Amino acid sequence: MVDRYQYRLVRYLLYLTGRREHVEDLVQETWVRVLTRAAQYQGRSRFEAWLFSIARNLAIDGLRQRQIFSLDDSPASVSNGNASATLPAPLHSSPFLAAARGEDALRLAAALELLDPKYREVLLLRFQEDLSLLEISKVVGLPVTTISSRIHRGLGLLRSHWKGGANAT
Repeated sequence: MVDRYQYRLVRYLLYLTGRREHVEDLVQETWVRVLTRAAQYQGRSRFEAWLFSIARNLAIDGLRQRQIFSLDDSPASVSNGNASATLPAPLHSSPFLAAARGEDALRLAAALELLDPKYREVLLLRFQEDLSLLEISKVVGLPVTTISSRIHRGLGLLRSHWKGGANAT
């Protein structure tokens, strides 16, 4: 199970926190929680949603303790820990990874990093981790309508950053 989800968990936490030095500890703690709370998993939703919920809650707790940032902070208030540059090698391919391997990979990563964390997170959960709106809602603890709005707004912002990058090059 760890082999199957490790890369996705690391990738999610890197993009969520933007800080490589804390991700390894968060990943380990997430797996410890999964083991100790396995009886709480009821199987009503996909395992990924439950796993990312645990990881997200641990990340938020860790960020609060360190007072680095919250998911509602703007990108300017977050330190420049270029998360995309430190991603581990993928174990499995996805449409997102296929695009990221192309010549626009750096541009896409840069555009994602410009987004507010609250938009970046829902976009990654939806399009990179392929979670449904309901699953994302459970992971982040917000109504589906809010998730839908954040995805729509995040895509618009990503599009404008992407176009802005095209003009700059």
